[in-house]
Amino acid sequence: MSDAAEAEVLDIPEMDPDAWAEYVEARGWTDGLPLVPPTEAAVARMMEGARGDNEPIPAITPRLMIPTMRSLAANAVMAGCKPAYFPVVLAALRGVLVADYNLHGSLATTHSCAPMVMVNGPLRLALNINCGTNCFGQGWRANAAIGRALQLVLNNVGGAKPAIMDRSTFGSPAKYTFCFGENEEDSPFPPYHVRHGFAADESVATVISAEPNHNLNDHGSTTGLDLLTTFAGAIASPAANTMSAKGPFFIIFGPEHAATLARDKWTVESIQQFLYDNARVPVAQISKENRFRFEVGGNPPENDAYKVAPTPDDIHVAVAGGPGKHSAWIPSFGGTAAISIRVKPPAAA
Repeated sequence: MSDAAEAEVLDIPEMDPDAWAEYVEARGWTDGLPLVPPTEAAVARMMEGARGDNEPIPAITPRLMIPTMRSLAANAVMAGCKPAYFPVVLAALRGVLVADYNLHGSLATTHSCAPMVMVNGPLRLALNINCGTNCFGQGWRANAAIGRALQLVLNNVGGAKPAIMDRSTFGSPAKYTFCFGENEEDSPFPPYHVRHGFAADESVATVISAEPNHNLNDHGSTTGLDLLTTFAGAIASPAANTMSAKGPFFIIFGPEHAATLARDKWTVESIQQFLYDNARVPVAQISKENRFRFEVGGNPPENDAYKVAPTPDDIHVAVAGGPGKHSAWIPSFGGTAAISIRVKPPAAA
């Protein structure tokens, strides 16, 4: 995926898998895992998955390369995507290129953030995107390949090479792939995309620059109030990136915790308000140097404590996962936003 790849088809000789692995590694195209060779036939099939999608794609930072559809399809092939996945990859890419997502900042930062992709709507089921048990983990091709394709595009077309442009101190496993679906079927709340203005029968990809999921374990609480009290304490973290950057984050409730909250008449809006009001970090837990940083950055303390989100709406709520009394906190990079983009249906749909 060099500059030449944007203008022409590369003539790559046939080679065995070991030679192919060495070839792509030498050119910096790989994320470290084996890649599927992007033959002309495979790329053509991938492009068929997005037939009729003529909406322009903006230049991708940091190289500011305006991508061709062929180059994007080649990366989706290498990631292991089926053609039907390609429209989700394109929607996620469009999301990270929205200015408020702050792609350049999230790549240049030393933070460990990566693009989180959450899929809503009927394509979750049609593509077998895992929304339930182990939804953040291994075993589902769609989850793995969609998130991986986005990362490969940013690396190979955008130029976000690890340790060169991507300056993350540690990185994280989410930099390989971070894609899942909302478990709409087991959620007592309206789906995330419906709450954000989309129709229930539309499929939507939501992206945010985020850390991997942090587990929220509460096997003891039996009321919604007690659950939220536990979670408010857990997300009030003095060292979270959101403290200084005042950014948004996600709370992903497991279905069992979500059911308890709904039974006790909690709504998404009242959950957001409770966590906003009660997830506060006492000033005493913040070093004097960081107190100065937070105040200069526009996050002064209120009633001797720091808030963890600018507004209740910056606390994004969704439901995913399977049985078990666990939920998840997904902190963001801070200087980012959750962006939702409608997925154009695959050509065969």
